[in-house]
Amino acid sequence: MKLTWYGHSAFRIEVGAAKILIDPFLSDNPSWKRGWEEPAEGVTHVLLTHGHNDHVGDALAILKKTDAMLVANFEICNYLAGQGANGDKVNPGLHGGTVDCGGFTTAFVNALHSSSFGMKDGQNVYLGNPTGLVLHFPDDKTLYHMGDTDIFGDMALIEELHKPDVGIVPIGDRLTMGGAVAALACRRYFNFDKAIPCHYGSFPIIDQTAEKFVEGLKGASTEAVVPKVGETISV
Repeated sequence: MKLTWYGHSAFRIEVGAAKILIDPFLSDNPSWKRGWEEPAEGVTHVLLTHGHNDHVGDALAILKKTDAMLVANFEICNYLAGQGANGDKVNPGLHGGTVDCGGFTTAFVNALHSSSFGMKDGQNVYLGNPTGLVLHFPDDKTLYHMGDTDIFGDMALIEELHKPDVGIVPIGDRLTMGGAVAALACRRYFNFDKAIPCHYGSFPIIDQTAEKFVEGLKGASTEAVVPKVGETISV
């Protein structure tokens, strides 16, 4: 499994023929600033955890250009199809459900956050409830992108049901759990081989480094892996 972080919560995951973008906030991402074209090259799937602008990002432009499959909650799929994404390539799900994505599956799990898309006229479009996404690959590790969330006790059930090997964990505080709490979540509820922090360093109002998260996982069986923006790693 190859993983590239583009800052904030945007990741590209490559496993076999699957080229997956999760939460492709790219053009307006202060950490990236290099557009969506390069990250979207050859993409086969676009996955969205929830409807906020800093997660939907460039999804519509990417879907129109690549005809990739959209995997997201029901409301997001309907909204983006109504905006011009290929309605035949949407693959909606909701909490507790698992969908076949062709070569892997995606399970929708809980996240404690909100979900709406802010329009230029100041109005917000309701886009369902936020989710975390668990990606199961038949011949590779299981990956859990938590989306935006706080810690919650039912993370124990996610571990029991899905046994993810790799966690992508929001740590920026204010809008998600902070680094110390995120490390506690990894220690208490999961048996990740590797945990990768996200949702930090992009906007001034959230934490700028992963130091609290890394410190919180010192001595744990889970390794904190902190890629640079644009760096591709193997996990």
